[in-house]
Parts: sequence; C-alpha cells; structure tokens
Amino acid sequence: MTDKICCIFNIAPHYNAPIYKLMDKDLDCDFYIGNRLSYTIKLMEYNTLTNFKRKLNYKKLFGAFYWQNGSVSLAFQPYTHYIMTGEPYCISSWIILFLNKLTGRKTYLWTHGWYGNETGIKKLIKKAYFGLSSKVFLYGNYARNLMIKQGLDENKLILIYNSLDYDKQISIRNKIKSTHIYQNHFNNKYPILLYIGRIQNRKKLELLINALKELVRNKTFCNLIFIGQETDKTRVKDLVALFQLEKYIWFYGPCYDEYALSELIYNADVCVSPGNVGLTAMHSLVYGTPVITQNNFAHQMPEFEAVEPEITGDFFIEDSVKDLTDKIKKWTSLNVAQREEVRLKCYAVIDSKYNPHRQINILKGAIND
Repeated sequence: MTDKICCIFNIAPHYNAPIYKLMDKDLDCDFYIGNRLSYTIKLMEYNTLTNFKRKLNYKKLFGAFYWQNGSVSLAFQPYTHYIMTGEPYCISSWIILFLNKLTGRKTYLWTHGWYGNETGIKKLIKKAYFGLSSKVFLYGNYARNLMIKQGLDENKLILIYNSLDYDKQISIRNKIKSTHIYQNHFNNKYPILLYIGRIQNRKKLELLINALKELVRNKTFCNLIFIGQETDKTRVKDLVALFQLEKYIWFYGPCYDEYALSELIYNADVCVSPGNVGLTAMHSLVYGTPVITQNNFAHQMPEFEAVEPEITGDFFIEDSVKDLTDKIKKWTSLNVAQREEVRLKCYAVIDSKYNPHRQINILKGAIND
C-alpha cells in the first residue's frame, strides 16, 4: 500500500483551487476529477495539480443517479485513504465505499450532508451512504446537527466549512481603501446594497427589487448593484422598469477580476441575497460587508452559518418584503464607527473558519487520527 491519498471528485470549481493545491502539496494526493456539470461554472486548471491523474467521465443512469467511468477501478489500486465527493446519487461511489469497507481502507466523504428537507426514502438512502464512510467532512454545523439527530455517529462528522482564494483576498484586503466608485456612478451618496452571484430565479431577486421600491417610496433612498451573469429568464429588469427604479440600480454584469470585486464589495453597505446564500456570504464577509439572507435554513446553502444576526448580518422572514425592507433599513443606518466595528467582525468569521489553511489542518488531523 502507498501512503498517497486518492481523491475522487465530481468536478473542481475554480474556487477550490487553493485548498486542492494545499492538499496536493501537504497531503500527497492523487487527483481523479469528473466532468459532471449541472450548471455553468468556471473550473480550475486541473493540470496545475502536480498529481492530477485523469478525468472521470460522467454517465447518467436513471433519474438523478449517475456513474463516474473509471472510478471503481481505483478501489483496486494501492491506496489506503480515499477522499470523495459525498454524493449519494453517484452509484460508483457506493461501490467504492463497499469495497473499501471490505478491505479495511479509509473513505472520507466531503459533502453538504443534510439539508433538512429530506423525505423518508431520501433519509434512508443518505443514512446508509454516510454510514459506510470512515468520516464525513461537512460544510456546516447545521447539517451536522441534523445528521446526529438521524442517528449518525457524531465522532465521524467533521466540520471543514468552505473557502475561496483566501490568500489572494487577504493580500488585497490589507491594502484596500474606501473609494468613490459608487458616488461617481450614481452621483449621490446613498447607501449601497449589493448582490453578487448568478442572476437566477431561485435567488428570488424580485424580493430585493420590491424592497428597494418600498425604501424609495418611504424616502429611505438606497442604490443597488447586481454583479453577475443572468443565467435564467428572470423578471428583475422588468420590475426595475415597472417601478421606475433605473437610476438607483447598476447592472454591472459578470466579473472575475478580484481587484475590481474587492473594491465593489468593500465600499458597499450590505450584501443582500434574498433566496439562498452560498459562496456569496464568504466573498462579502472577507471584505467586511455584512450579509442579509432568508431564515428558512432547509432552503439555504451551508455558508449561511457565516451570517450571525446582529454581528455579521441578518436573516429576514422568508419571502417577506416587509421584513427584508426593515432589515435593510437597519443595516444601512449604521454610523461610521458602527460600520467599522461590523467590518472587523466580518473579517474575523472568515479568518477563523472559512479559509484553506484551516481546512488543510482539519484534513491532516482527521486522516492522521
């Protein structure tokens, strides 16, 4: 047996590059990465990993179930540890779990885990799937608590959170300063609401437009910037025109320039994601901007846990324009000293939990246990 670790992942998004490169360097991993893409996303350059071996081809089977061609044979290679994407719909992953269980090899599943909206049959499938693993790496404590309630061994459930390109972001953050980018664009000094991410229906951005309409109607003026590509046909622009809000809104479009993004996020007052919030929360908090999102955690992404009410943001009642409006009023009325205090608290959450250095230490500890 080799001491190398076999990593079998569905895909490798660009934001995973920092942690995968640390794994490549510090854990001596061999990487086998699939090509399952359920939506358009920028991928990392796989060949930047010293030990990238080959791609695994996705094959749809039935319903949501699929197979990764070339993955099962890896269970017969001389590895002692396997780290895999924890996706219960991947039948080939089940086979690897069974084979490794029989041969005494360790298998770690890296996954969202539990959402809280699982039906009876899905609960049974997930319990069986995660029960076969040696350990489960989870993005958040919400999922961990749900899994413990379902009877899974809490000692197997390891919090690993998530990360972006932290080192680059911190390098930028250490030099960043306030600018007049919004004042120059809007020709006013109103507070800035920011949304960053794909413009799609499940983000419920119509709620944000309706909230802005209410704010303007009540003379609580704000500007709003959308950063991201429209991937669904939404009603956002139609509502902007209907409510005559054009002068308060900037459709910036997609942006992958971290320096440009840092300036836009840092100079905003609050980031609002009215549907679920995922990586957006981390991206906003690392530059010190608090986040508002909805309070139905079963419909959230794991990164919602980075939002701490009254500290790094807030939760509004799901689908309530009134409550969203009230939360925006609260977070855009901070004075300069309060805003800077919030900024430091936002930094602290990312620096303590959501970064690849913490993740690599968790991986090392779990594997060496």
